[in-house]
Amino acid sequence: MSFFSPSPPKAARTLRVLAHLLRYPDAEFRAHTGELQAELHKEAALPAARLAELDALLKHLGSRPALEVESDYVELFDRGRRTALHLFEHVHGDSRDRGPAMIDLIQTYEKAGLYLGPSELPDYLPVVLEFASTQPPQQAREFMGEIAHIVRAIFSALAGRHSPYASVLAAVLELAGEKAEAVAVAPEPEMDESWAEPEVFGGCSTEGQAKPGQPQPIHILRKSPSTSQGAQA
Repeated sequence: MSFFSPSPPKAARTLRVLAHLLRYPDAEFRAHTGELQAELHKEAALPAARLAELDALLKHLGSRPALEVESDYVELFDRGRRTALHLFEHVHGDSRDRGPAMIDLIQTYEKAGLYLGPSELPDYLPVVLEFASTQPPQQAREFMGEIAHIVRAIFSALAGRHSPYASVLAAVLELAGEKAEAVAVAPEPEMDESWAEPEVFGGCSTEGQAKPGQPQPIHILRKSPSTSQGAQA
């Protein structure tokens, strides 16, 4: 990806560090934790208490065994739906609405001079934060404010797991002008439940289609309260 902005916001470096913190903690990342920590303190865009939490996270990621750190990351972000870092997963799930939303976001990036690599999705939170880091302060703040409800849902899920990564999401909320307050989230579904195959034909004979050729009624189901709350702007 490539970025260009003639007037980066005051918290540009901090946003980029937060983006790095949410990426896969490979060997290259762990080799530069000290530099990332120095950038956070140099810019001082976050409260001292939050900086202390991020210091602890960087120390943890840089000092623990590589396999342990990487395994924890995969378990947390790649295998947890409530903690997924792809924002539209929390709003659209696997529905068809996700595609148009992706296209709109890509167009927003391209208008600002950001071009994604073939393996990156536009709703991936680290990508979103790097984009915000290229925008003027007020625009960056407003942009992050638009996604604050999703960030808060992820923060709440991480806080519920007592994960040190919650401090990164809390920092994002604060830079968006929001309070890092947890909200109620639905429990994580069991792995077997989330991967279960749907019943063949959805049980058509009991869903209103008793005879071949009879119109199939459409059933619109309301999302759970926690999901609805996360999808509201």
